[in-house]
Amino acid sequence: GKYQEAMDYHQRSLAIFEQLGNRKGMVTSVNNLGHISNLLEDYKQAMNYHQRSLIIAEEMGDRAGIAMALGNLGLVANSLGNYEDAMHYSQESLVIFRELGNPTGMSRALNNLGLVAKSLGNYEEAINYLQGALAIAKEIGDRAGEAKALNNLGLTFLLGDQLFEAKSTYLQALNVFESLRVGLDDSDKVSLIETQAEAYNGLQRVLVERGEITSALEVSERSRARVFVELLARVLSPSENSSPTVTFPNIKQIREIAREQNATLVQYSQVLEDTFYIWVIQPSGAIEFRKTTVPPSLSFEAHSSPVRQRQVLKRNHERLLAPIADLLPKDPEKRVIFIPDGRLFFLPFPALQDKDGTYLIEKHTILTAPAIQVLDLTHDLRKEINHANAEHLIVGNPTMPTVQTSPDREAQTLYRLPGAEREAIAIAQLNHTQALLGEQATESTVVEQMPKARIIHLATHGLLNYGIPEASLVRDVPGAIALAPSDTDDGLLTSAEILELNLNAELVVLSACDTGRGRITSDGVIGLSRSLITAGVPSVVVSLWSIPDAPTAELMTEFYHQLAQTPDKAQALRQAMLKTIETHPNPVNWAGFTLIGEAISVEFSTF
Repeated sequence: GKYQEAMDYHQRSLAIFEQLGNRKGMVTSVNNLGHISNLLEDYKQAMNYHQRSLIIAEEMGDRAGIAMALGNLGLVANSLGNYEDAMHYSQESLVIFRELGNPTGMSRALNNLGLVAKSLGNYEEAINYLQGALAIAKEIGDRAGEAKALNNLGLTFLLGDQLFEAKSTYLQALNVFESLRVGLDDSDKVSLIETQAEAYNGLQRVLVERGEITSALEVSERSRARVFVELLARVLSPSENSSPTVTFPNIKQIREIAREQNATLVQYSQVLEDTFYIWVIQPSGAIEFRKTTVPPSLSFEAHSSPVRQRQVLKRNHERLLAPIADLLPKDPEKRVIFIPDGRLFFLPFPALQDKDGTYLIEKHTILTAPAIQVLDLTHDLRKEINHANAEHLIVGNPTMPTVQTSPDREAQTLYRLPGAEREAIAIAQLNHTQALLGEQATESTVVEQMPKARIIHLATHGLLNYGIPEASLVRDVPGAIALAPSDTDDGLLTSAEILELNLNAELVVLSACDTGRGRITSDGVIGLSRSLITAGVPSVVVSLWSIPDAPTAELMTEFYHQLAQTPDKAQALRQAMLKTIETHPNPVNWAGFTLIGEAISVEFSTF
């Protein structure tokens, strides 16, 4: 699923084959480039690559190369909606592969023909083709081909209203897909899961159509945060001799998590581009299901005009909250935990406005999580916190590092944040400690103190992208916190570096720009928040955009003032937001912060 990286490798491969004059190798590389271009939805470039591959193969008399190019041309034609051409190319490809006795090619050609027939609505014909592809893939042990055929077959059964067959086929597809992840590293597992999302979404659609609402919730939960859950399980069972077995939760366990959290859980699942399923799980265990549509045009942008922001916030409330408003608690101090999906990870739930202009944060205490099972694990993380840890690590406005924010820009020193310094001093005074400021706040000093701190507050710059992706690992794990550089470090505490830490803090607050952002995946947002929780922190406060200095300082100071009076971090953040609204009413000034994970403080863990 790392398509741009794949494109880079195939281009390098092609250049070498061209230097060697190896035309057979050129056919393969050009075909691969076309295939990746098709996956990237650059269909014109994909068609050009495959036509070039076909010409070279025909000049050489390379029958296998011709069949491969024809099959790929059929795939692109199908993507473009040119079904007659797609059928013609795919049939020609199948004839040649049969003549050559090439089972892998035959399976792929039959799969392509199935896709075209499905696109034309000829479901019985599509099923025959796909079952043929599946039989060959099984016979030759092509597990990836088997999974792909099963997935396409499941969708065809769904579209043809054969729901029993669709359910059985999708379940088989998921079992094969999940077996393909064994032995991969964490980053590759996440990327591979992204290519398998269609099967999880398809099965949810089938189950909802069959009225199996709670089973669909189990599949929704099964599809998300799988790698994150494995990482957290390792943190909770650190023995080198044990690799904890992780299973996805069943409906009984999901109900138990809601009861243990004493919160109303709201899980969203994006099954189509504009279609979301919603499950509401009450602390009592009662589960309700709703369905809604949310066009991509309703994505929230913090830097759009105030008029546009209000429209988006109200429309999102209408689509996402109004359908379930009757299921949410009437007591504003009762917690509501949102489990978003897709683009909803970057939606400021506290700022959603009803038709009367009331913000959601005025009605409810809000926090978020990437999956219901992650809530259970962060709850367990809280129990592991060392109660003897009492130190507070407060950092504000460090001497800024010089950073290359992208490969095509020159390195620049980040600008100072005097408001962050005032914020850190005020918070340190509230907590009876001293803040690390300026040159004191070196990366090495902060990293040394982090494992000993119970609460960590970092008021500085947050970076989503920086440096050269291959060197900085930003491609796989984006995000960094700016600290003071020293002789032994560059002043950038990256998400990848945080993953290597063993923290014992019950709360980390990243009072910096974009610290809640990252790469959206079915595993959640890959970035700083995920790295901190994986490092052992049960509660993290991060931002979804760049929030101005003055309101940030007010909100954060009030947050710690509230935290001294309540064990509930979510309630403390809510009160801080309500206070900030009085002086800075624009949602851009207060709604960007979100609490992820556990709400209750360590000393109240028996409640």
